[in-house]
Amino acid sequence: MPPLPASVQQRVAAAGQARQRGAHDEERRLLDEALALLPDHPQLLNARGMRALADADAAMAARCFATAAAQDAGQPVLWINLATAHRLAGDDAEERKALEQALAIDRRNLTAQWRLAELHERRAEMVEAIRYWSAVLQIAAQRPERSPAIDEAVAHGERFLAAQTRALGDRIERAVPGLHEAAGRTAGAHRFSACVDTLLGRRRIYTNQCAGIHYPFLPAVEFFDRALFPWFEALEARTAAIRAEATALLREGVAHIRPYVRQEAGTPANPWSKLDHDLAWSACFLWEYGVRNDAVCDRCPETAAALAAIPQNDSPGKAPTAFFSILRPGAHIPPHTGVTNTRSIVHLPLVVPERCRFRVGGETRPWREGDAFAFDDTIEHEAWNDSDDLRIVLIFDIWNPYLEADERSMLKALFQATGQGMIAP
Repeated sequence: MPPLPASVQQRVAAAGQARQRGAHDEERRLLDEALALLPDHPQLLNARGMRALADADAAMAARCFATAAAQDAGQPVLWINLATAHRLAGDDAEERKALEQALAIDRRNLTAQWRLAELHERRAEMVEAIRYWSAVLQIAAQRPERSPAIDEAVAHGERFLAAQTRALGDRIERAVPGLHEAAGRTAGAHRFSACVDTLLGRRRIYTNQCAGIHYPFLPAVEFFDRALFPWFEALEARTAAIRAEATALLREGVAHIRPYVRQEAGTPANPWSKLDHDLAWSACFLWEYGVRNDAVCDRCPETAAALAAIPQNDSPGKAPTAFFSILRPGAHIPPHTGVTNTRSIVHLPLVVPERCRFRVGGETRPWREGDAFAFDDTIEHEAWNDSDDLRIVLIFDIWNPYLEADERSMLKALFQATGQGMIAP
């Protein structure tokens, strides 16, 4: 665009000075004189429109911005300013058209998305309001430095979307009474509850991350359905005896208790470094990579008998693995995943103070003494002991319950041939 003639530049500069002094009549006169010389100049029209907006003269502002946009149609700001004039006039349809024109030029224009979000919210057009407020949050998140006005808009958008999510959740609860109460009773109800929570943004779905062998098409289940393990009740009935043996080992300070994390010297810093060779998370193994620890099993006959009574995985040199897991006060086991989804991991909680919890994927639950559960450890999981006391759990691995007998036999041959197997969790 060519520079303004000197006579016009002088009037524009003087108008700016008048605006700063609050001399609005003078500002209008100078801008009108400049426009008389160049009536179709977008810059002058925009300046005169801004003055009209400040004067709450919606009609004048709309004429100026419409003419400016017609002359320089590729400038989103002119369409946004025109939309502002239409908003001042209470003309929602024209405001929307102008904002959509701005987005047709630049789909990521934050101001246009923001104004459309406000327009649809004001009109109670909630589906569209959700769409545009979501876009505002996504675009604003890419801006490391934001003005206070944008921060305020983002906060409003977050509140609006949270309210809509709650409202949608209420509608779903009315449509499916007892949704969350039923979630723990059947696998299907649990899956449906997870579907709803994902839809509402309450949780994310985690996939298997196997460091070793991934077995295709097995269900990616965070916590397995208890019905898959009919022997749990018999195991749980031994809880008191197993707990007595575990606590006796700790009182005696048996040499077989060692740090669970033992990295090789020279290992670069990583999420496990804080626990490396640290008894904050320690273990006492009864079985390790398929080898029975006779010294510990002899001291813990009730625990050894309980393990012998369950359908353990039996891959020579690979599995079973079974150990007492001891988590000291304040310890945190960082998020991690296991080696293969051909196994599941069982926890039998023995000593569980308050403020201890365990997360697998999108579900966090407390341990409950004597209440066994099984999970897929190739789904990200972590653990906390925020109490002032020790937490003790018996942990062991078994086959994934969805594997058939012939699959287990073939996998044992595969592990032997490849040297890969059921590494401890």
